[in-house]
Amino acid sequence: MTDALDPAARQSFLDLLHAQRVWDTDLPAFDPEGAPSTPHALFFTWFAEAVAAGQAEPHTMHLATADADGLPDVRTLMLHDVDERGWHFATHSTSAKGGQLAARPYAALGFYWPAQGRQVRVRGAVTACPTAESAADLHARSTGALASALVRRQSEILDSPADLARASDAAWDRAREEPDAEVESWTRYVVEPREVEFFQGDARRRHVRLRYRRTADPATGAGAWERERLWP
Repeated sequence: MTDALDPAARQSFLDLLHAQRVWDTDLPAFDPEGAPSTPHALFFTWFAEAVAAGQAEPHTMHLATADADGLPDVRTLMLHDVDERGWHFATHSTSAKGGQLAARPYAALGFYWPAQGRQVRVRGAVTACPTAESAADLHARSTGALASALVRRQSEILDSPADLARASDAAWDRAREEPDAEVESWTRYVVEPREVEFFQGDARRRHVRLRYRRTADPATGAGAWERERLWP
């Protein structure tokens, strides 16, 4: 057995890859001098502008964690909220990412909005929200989201698609009959940011990067935000 790739298939892939355009649209200007004092405020503005620009699924993001060997892992999921605590998402505590966060409670988030050539990166410690908040998060979502949560077996090995079909059908029935059904493993998490970076692409590759870093006030011990420009 060999893992060698078919040369013709690989060349076809490379032809397609090299034919793709990057930011084939007019990109907005971004002046960091006028940025607000907190990254939360700028994120709200950029998110609204992404929606107005027609960006598909602007609420999706990449979540990066580390496994038991310290190796990186990443997946795409949905943003649930942003508040003074940080950026929120939810999953099963029994999932692969839930287990990784229990062992190493740190993560990075990445948003990419190509409609405007923008990225946002968030890094920080991760905290599990209280049980009541996690339950409220689940029950604020759709019937389908509840049904998916009720299946519970995220990241486990699937022996047969028929097993998934049976479990899914049963979960849908229960979600319709018991819209307040509890799922103990469902957990809302918040990434408490230490760094938040905003990236504005530029057609001439003079990209604008603004990083917010959380610092401590020596007098009060309270956190403050320091802003700094980065080379692209």
